[in-house]
Amino acid sequence: MTTISTADGRSPPVQKGAWVALGMLWFVYVLNFLDRQLLSILAKPIQDTLHISDSQLGLLGGLYFAFFYCFIAIPVGWLADRTNRVWVVSVACGIWSAATIACGLSRNFGQLAVSRMTVGFGEAGGVPPSYAIITDYFPPGRRGMALGIFNLGPPVGAALGIAFGASIAAAFSWRDAFIAIGVIGLVVALATPFLVKEPRRGGLDASGEATPTAASAKAPFWGTAKMFFSSPVLVLAALGSGVTQIVTYGMGNFAVLFLMREKGMQLNDVAVWYALVVAIGMGGGIFASGYLIDRYTKVSRKAYALLPAISLSLALPFYIAFVWAPSWPLALVLMLGPNFLNYFYLSSSVALVQEEVRPNQRVMSGALLLLLMNFIGMGVGPTYVGAASDYFHAAHPDNSLQIALYTLIPVYLVAIALFFVLARVLGRPTSRIGASA
Repeated sequence: MTTISTADGRSPPVQKGAWVALGMLWFVYVLNFLDRQLLSILAKPIQDTLHISDSQLGLLGGLYFAFFYCFIAIPVGWLADRTNRVWVVSVACGIWSAATIACGLSRNFGQLAVSRMTVGFGEAGGVPPSYAIITDYFPPGRRGMALGIFNLGPPVGAALGIAFGASIAAAFSWRDAFIAIGVIGLVVALATPFLVKEPRRGGLDASGEATPTAASAKAPFWGTAKMFFSSPVLVLAALGSGVTQIVTYGMGNFAVLFLMREKGMQLNDVAVWYALVVAIGMGGGIFASGYLIDRYTKVSRKAYALLPAISLSLALPFYIAFVWAPSWPLALVLMLGPNFLNYFYLSSSVALVQEEVRPNQRVMSGALLLLLMNFIGMGVGPTYVGAASDYFHAAHPDNSLQIALYTLIPVYLVAIALFFVLARVLGRPTSRIGASA
């Protein structure tokens, strides 16, 4: 995609209100991920109360959630490309927050499953429109950092969920944690349209694309889908991200249960030490990746793929050591490695997809990216780890989760290979699609 710049070659300045919009959308994303992660954070007390197995827990955080989250994102993306994207984010936040409250009121596995699927339904409308809004607030050359800051939502949301969710659950009950955080989300949903204004679509892209006709023209649904799935760049970015998420969601959804059940960690320890590891590790990695993407993609587009490939290669030995560690304090120290290095793919793939397509295809393309990577990663990761743990439990009742987590090692290798293939494709002079898509 061609970009605009000032006379001295620098990117144009960030427009007024961009940082306020980024901050608000970031906080909505924090709540998005916080609500999503509460189930894994409070897995043990939920299991103790509702008597559900690891397989059922994996389905709740994996396939059941992913099915609604991923496939609803497509019609939501289509709608947001044609309407006010800010209002879509606001309504979505309200739906998932109300569903989070319903999770806290659930009395059995069936009620909790329906509530979790509704959380996924709502959260499908939060991220893809936000990607496009941020891209229209920040000029090329500043988008990697802006999207990197936005993608700090997951680690901050996870850390806050751990700290507040575990603390509330320890002091009161796991139900109160869901209800309290859901109420906060409803308030934020009401405030969002007053603090974030809808930016002009494509207003900071090349002059030919920024005209009202080009930027606001309704992109055809099937045309955008055909463009996405016919592009090796976009498909490889989504597949590489999806396979990576098998590890991140498989590990993330069972890490607290693993540390508590097999390493002897207590809920009060989780609220402090695990929260710090997630905030420092995951947050630092996502922030660093945004900075490195803006720096190195100016030299070569291959950096969009090489950065995730290298970071995952470095993460693998730390992951193996984390699973092996004989005590929870050592496991947490070693967990800093994969938490920092596992998430370079996120800002990289999001920025690549947003740069590759036309302004009026950005929400839909972001939704397709989320569809592929989350249905693979979120749908397979927790579901597989939960089922594997139950399978190994008969012969290894004391460390079934440890063995299940070991089986994710080959998945790392597949993700690394996919990103190296993407780097080769990006190195071809004909790989760019944005100008003609």
